[in-house]
Amino acid sequence: MTDNNTNYTQTKTLILNRLKEIIDEKAAIIRTEIQLAHETRDNETKSNVGDKYETTREMMQLEIEKNRIQLHKFEVLKNELSKIDVYKTHNKIEYGSLVITSENKYFISIGLGKIEIENDAVYCISLISPIGKTLQDKKVAEKINFQGKEILVTKII
Repeated sequence: MTDNNTNYTQTKTLILNRLKEIIDEKAAIIRTEIQLAHETRDNETKSNVGDKYETTREMMQLEIEKNRIQLHKFEVLKNELSKIDVYKTHNKIEYGSLVITSENKYFISIGLGKIEIENDAVYCISLISPIGKTLQDKKVAEKINFQGKEILVTKII
């Protein structure tokens, strides 16, 4: 492996690790919200007027369920990231590719948007996003038209 490929592998590893950190941070917030909702629900006493007691408990239970669904989504996203092989070389744009274009850098993975890696902006996008669909299966030196701009694919890692 050349030094350049090593650098790109390190960059992909940094991106992947940052995405996992972001997911872990968001999941931690959700876990805290679930815990607070449990405490609120469980601390609501029957000394309150009957309807208010039941309404508060029901609202907290709905909040817990909503947050559990969100937490599950983060677990699914983290699982998706674990499928990316940073050492794989890509001849075309596909899941796990780091794509350098004339406009931006894209990491084809999960749709978490723009992140900063070593003072460089990288857009983390999924293949089902509008730009992801347009880029999918393209090769180096191919051009795409997106939002009125002609974009050249300069490198796929």
